[in-house]
Amino acid sequence: MVTSDTGRRERKKLQTHVALRSAALRLSGERGLQRVTVEDIAEAADVSLRTFYAHFPSKEDAIVGFDASRVEDLRLVLLNRPIDEAPLDSLQFVLHELHVESSEQWPLRMRVIETNPSLLPRMFAAFAVFERAMIEAIAERTHTDPATDLYPALVTAAATGAFRAVISTWRSAGEKLDFDDLFASAFEQVRNGLVRPTPKPVKGVRKTSHTSAAKSVEK
Repeated sequence: MVTSDTGRRERKKLQTHVALRSAALRLSGERGLQRVTVEDIAEAADVSLRTFYAHFPSKEDAIVGFDASRVEDLRLVLLNRPIDEAPLDSLQFVLHELHVESSEQWPLRMRVIETNPSLLPRMFAAFAVFERAMIEAIAERTHTDPATDLYPALVTAAATGAFRAVISTWRSAGEKLDFDDLFASAFEQVRNGLVRPTPKPVKGVRKTSHTSAAKSVEK
């Protein structure tokens, strides 16, 4: 049973998690990753070293990783979505929650990663752990076996792929597009079967029919 005390503890834990991640990103952005220590991050977040290590095993994980308890929290969020909700919709909700909790940190995180490519393998590994937890939760919700049924992995791959595509497009556009609009559009396109878009006309380029082109060749 979830009590008010339990709810307060969970909120406090999430606040500490976000504060540590924020401190790690801010300090790495200001000083460079190599000039930041775990002690610096803990001090900036006003917590003990023990608290830091309860959330993250390293400073690199504070920037790009998930702590085990946060992955479990998100897995439970997915499992507790309405039973009649489509799995893709449930994953959309969870991924949006993941974005919202650190939405202001995404631009800085990407800049820190760009200047420290050594973080990429750790980021991919951390996200793989998160994806595996989502696959297992979807399998539980749909009464399928993740070891033999494709569906849990496929729907999770579609959802996380849409999430990554949104972040990539948002960054490429200089973070000027509305993230939530992009996010909603991405999932709507996946939901509709990724229908091929109508090409946009290019200004200054006149369309040439195949017939006209053929006549030009004949001449």
